[in-house]
Amino acid sequence: MNRRRSRGLPALSLIAALLAAMGGVALTGCGGSGSGRPRLTVSAATSLKAPLTGYAADFDQADVRLSFAGSDQLAAQIRLGARPDVFASADEDLPAALHREGLVDRPVRFATNRLVAVMVAGGKVRRFADLAKPGIRIAAGSPSVPVGAYARRAIAALPQPQRRAITGNIATEEPDVAAVIARVRGGAVDAGFAYVTDARAVPELRTIDLPVQVTAAYAVAVVRSTKHPDEARRFVRGLLAGAGRDALLSAGFGPAAP
Repeated sequence: MNRRRSRGLPALSLIAALLAAMGGVALTGCGGSGSGRPRLTVSAATSLKAPLTGYAADFDQADVRLSFAGSDQLAAQIRLGARPDVFASADEDLPAALHREGLVDRPVRFATNRLVAVMVAGGKVRRFADLAKPGIRIAAGSPSVPVGAYARRAIAALPQPQRRAITGNIATEEPDVAAVIARVRGGAVDAGFAYVTDARAVPELRTIDLPVQVTAAYAVAVVRSTKHPDEARRFVRGLLAGAGRDALLSAGFGPAAP
């Protein structure tokens, strides 16, 4: 790795988690507190923002409050004492670890996604092989966040010369997929690794399929300290078969079983 790489706030992750646990992460509220329904807090991966916002607005069992961040930050918040009712992650490992620690119920896979290379039309990158050219700047998620872990898994399966060249061109490591998209869209980098669902929401971006595809599997779990277990489980069931699943499919996510 070269020295010009930005680490995308890994040194501040603990501070960010503490702030988030105290309400520092941006929250999206759905419904009014005067409705008489319980309030359900859902912590979810940033890549789920579009489908979950629509699903939560129509969820009639509770007023849903959404908190979006990188999955690793959300898991850290729960470990530090934050107590949402539901945790929806862009991977299966983080909820599984929280389950082993007794913090969440057994997670279930509820969606899949696909990783692609993204770039602005007319830029330096026109095909996947261009990512290995000298001087190309690439944005990736940090290794601790699912979008970054998936990218590194795909890169690791490439032939060694291409793998080394692309790894050397990673110029910035970001805390979530939204930050990767912002880097590419703003011209700070020539390309990035992101989910196809996020790329398709930005018309000016082009995508290139990876030669080695890694399935991004999303898992959700009810947090054991929830005061509203029935509503939390209904919310999860809707992601598996119901309005939530429909919202995910409409946003370009794949079914739970790829």
